[in-house]
Parts: sequence; C-alpha cells; structure tokens
Amino acid sequence: MNAIANKLPLAFGMFAMLCSCTATTNPSANTQQISQTTTVSSETAATATIKIDGSSTVYPITQAIAKQFQENQKNNSQIQVNFSGTSGGFEKFCAGEIDINDASRPITQEEMAVCNKNGVRYIELPVAFDALTVAVNPANSWAKDITVEELKKIWEPGAERKITRWNQVRASWPDRPLNLYGAGKNSGTFDYFTEAIVGQAKASRNDYTASEDDEVLVNGISKDANALGYFGFAYYEKNQNKLKALAVNNGKEAVLPSRQTVEKARYQPLSRPLFIYVNPWDAKNKQALNKFVTFYIQKAPTTASSVGYVPLPNEAYHIDNVHLNTGKAGTVFAGKAQIDLTLGELLRRQKQF
Repeated sequence: MNAIANKLPLAFGMFAMLCSCTATTNPSANTQQISQTTTVSSETAATATIKIDGSSTVYPITQAIAKQFQENQKNNSQIQVNFSGTSGGFEKFCAGEIDINDASRPITQEEMAVCNKNGVRYIELPVAFDALTVAVNPANSWAKDITVEELKKIWEPGAERKITRWNQVRASWPDRPLNLYGAGKNSGTFDYFTEAIVGQAKASRNDYTASEDDEVLVNGISKDANALGYFGFAYYEKNQNKLKALAVNNGKEAVLPSRQTVEKARYQPLSRPLFIYVNPWDAKNKQALNKFVTFYIQKAPTTASSVGYVPLPNEAYHIDNVHLNTGKAGTVFAGKAQIDLTLGELLRRQKQF
C-alpha cells in the first residue's frame, strides 16, 4: 500500500498535464432529491473524511464495503455514504464537494463539461452489473411477463393520463387501475430505463409515484395490488416476499432478471453496469482515499453478489486497480449509456481504454 501511495503523486502529476476530463449536472433542478446518509467511522479519531454520494442502486454495495473497511481499527478514516441519485451525486462531484460518486449510468456529456469547467477529473471504475427489475404486487395474478413494447406504451410521455388501466396495455388483462412507481428524475435508473424502453433518456410520463429512494418504491408496490414499477435488482431480491418480478420479453423470449440471465446476456435491454467515479487529485487525504478505493475494488465481487448484483469478471477488477494506480482519468462511454451492453463487451472496453 505504501508503494502505491508513493507512486501516486508522480502518476497523478503526469496525468494532470495529459488529461482534461470531466462530467455534468442534472438539468432537473426542480426535482425533489431524497438523500440518505450513513456515516461509518472507527472509535479512534478520524484522520480523513471520505465523502460519497450518488446512486441509490449502488448505495447497498458502497455502504456494505464502507462498514467492512471500518471493521479494521487501523482504517480510522471517516466515511460518509449518502444517496441523492446519480445525477444529484454528479452535481456534487463536479462541484468538488465529494470524493466518490456512485453511478448507475455513465457520466454524460453535460456532466463532463461541468467537471471540466471546474477542473474536476475522475477515474471511472465499473464495480458490478445490475438487472433493472420490473415488479408488481404479489396479489397481481394476471401479469407474468411484459414486452418491451408494452413497457414503452406504459411509460412514454404520450401515455400520461391516457394509459391508466391494465387492460389498455394488454386486452387480456383486467379492467383495473394501473398505478405506476418509478425512479425520480435525479436517478441514473430513470435515465437508463427511459433510454432503454422509450428510446430517449429522460422521456417519460410524469403521472407516477417517483423517488430516488428505491425503498420508497418497494414499499409502495408492496401495498398496492394494482401497482407496477421498476428499480435495481438488489431491492427486488431483498424484498421477494412482498414483490413479484415480471419476465421481460424483448421480442426473442420472456426472461426473468437473475444473475444467470445477466451473465448469459439474455436479460436485455435492462442489464447495465454500475460504477463508482473517483477524484483522488483534489482529495484532502489522497492516501486515505486510495486505500479505501483499493479495498473497495478488492471487496466488490463478493459484496456485489451478497447484496443482489452480478460481479464482473476478475480481470475487470484487475483493470480497475491498474486504472486507479496509474491515475487513468476519463470514460469509455463517450457521454451516454450503451443499451444491451454485456459483461464481455464492458471488459473489452476497459482493456482498450
């Protein structure tokens, strides 16, 4: 670890001259943000504070790893883990207010521009894959699967106050109210879902219960027999006793979300990578931040699996370590999410970066 710390100033100094990378803010300034904070600290006096914000989807991984890190009394840094949505986190990250942003989508062109304007650079580190889950209440006896076209019919902007009953989506479904629950507009899940299903990021009807807090969505659906909603797979797996997942049919077959269907690239188009974005250059304590992120990468495979996500291939985490220790700034996504990305394709991009 000391060897890595000694190399960092030189590596970061070289990349400071070679790279001018960055990232942007969410245009939905009027959207209500839901922020939850977990502060994890050791009993000894903290020598550094590491601030983390962003995606509620990535939050369970980061929260669990932060707790593991603090189980070692030698790690006396204070770690503040918040969530306010991917876009909300990037607003703070690009303003230099936090050290790490949890993200359920890649950084956008607009966010890059804001980060660049503020002199904030970042290292993009994929940490897991998610199966974005479409769920209903267990009392729903009529819906077992849903097509991508039907999801678009429900969620596109033109459906607002028009597609309001289940039988309007599929004629064989009952004439019952269709009550919708989904990600808030500061959420990377909202960006990814709308792009994958509607065809344009942020294009969505507005007459639904929206939240950046996935637990709010889970609780709403679990109490509403007429509900349909979407959120990260970890929240479904944690609450399987009060939710029912729908198989998603993209025109080939109806596939339920699971680790196996993500690994075999069958659960499309709702499989997506999850990230952390790290800014070690501006950190008050670079050594402490590097130590935590190195630990994060080490623990990400088992922790991602334990909270309900799909670990990346081991080689992907090795590449993460290389990028961290050489200060590899930038992104491989050119400012937008790629729909239908597979684990293998993500690994190839990392190798080429």
